Amino acid sequence: MQTYNRLILTSFAVIIIAVFIGFGFTMNNPTYYDDEQTGLGKKVVIRFSHVVAENTPKGLAASRFAELVRLKTQGMVEVRIYSNAVLFNDNNEFQALQDGKVEMIAPSISNLSTFFPQLLIFDLPYAFDNEQMIKKGMDGKLGQLLFQSISNGNVKGLALWDNGFKQMTANQSLINPDDFKGLSFRVMASPVLHSQFQALGANAKTDSFNELYRQLENGTYDGEENTLSNIYSKRFYQVQKDLTIFNHGYLGYFVLMNRDTWNGLNKNNQQAIIEAMNETTEWVRQYAKRINQEALEDLMENKMIRIHFQTEGEKKLWKEAFRPVHSKFSNQIGNQVLQE
Repeated sequence: MQTYNRLILTSFAVIIIAVFIGFGFTMNNPTYYDDEQTGLGKKVVIRFSHVVAENTPKGLAASRFAELVRLKTQGMVEVRIYSNAVLFNDNNEFQALQDGKVEMIAPSISNLSTFFPQLLIFDLPYAFDNEQMIKKGMDGKLGQLLFQSISNGNVKGLALWDNGFKQMTANQSLINPDDFKGLSFRVMASPVLHSQFQALGANAKTDSFNELYRQLENGTYDGEENTLSNIYSKRFYQVQKDLTIFNHGYLGYFVLMNRDTWNGLNKNNQQAIIEAMNETTEWVRQYAKRINQEALEDLMENKMIRIHFQTEGEKKLWKEAFRPVHSKFSNQIGNQVLQE
């Protein structure tokens, strides 16, 4: 009888263990997911394309975001990073996103302003004094307005990532507005940036960021404008002699996702991506400021390029020179955005 009872108990225990193994339950490793979500157990791959180097604020933020998503979804969502325009360049990445050829991109605001004129506010010279002004605006009503404007069609806006304020380089000193006359500059695809250089008597043309080093080297362009981290990581100091610290314009990136891809994610994956994006955005705000400062210090210490810091007196002259640019684009940007 005892043998029979032991046999019954043993059989019952085996059944219980089999049930737990079969359903993948463990006491110490609870799953993040709700079994009511569709697609549970199916890995999702998100291709994230951008055009800059891995060691820039955007490149590092993309990698950080991918790792956070992996951790928060227990590997069920994989974000694959494609840097340095290996998939799409800054001229065709937005169309590729809309067409579903890539799931995520982080284009510069200037390149997006062609499609969303409200974003031109970021390109207006001297529109923002510092990063805190931008953070305050994007965390408030301005951010709400701009995210509404870009989240149309097959695009969903997720975040704004900082790179920093732009400076200018050339093979001659750039101190006074007259120094720009007759020079050619590569700019991003923003009508404000074209008008900015035209107001100085310079020529401006849009070209791929990843072709810029070669074009500066062979003299296609006399100069360019960029953040210090981009100037440093792309080694533009090797093909330019002079750098002026203007802080005249802001360079940031709107992180966008294909809307069909977003809608195809279950709620837990969507929540994990939002959390990972929010954490990454806060991190990159601090990191971008630090890495730009470190780039400046290295350029100065190693005397890689001649550097001029714009004075307050010079800034007044520049603001006056750029006044027509502000007047020209105020209607396109809209009073609601300008007031915020």
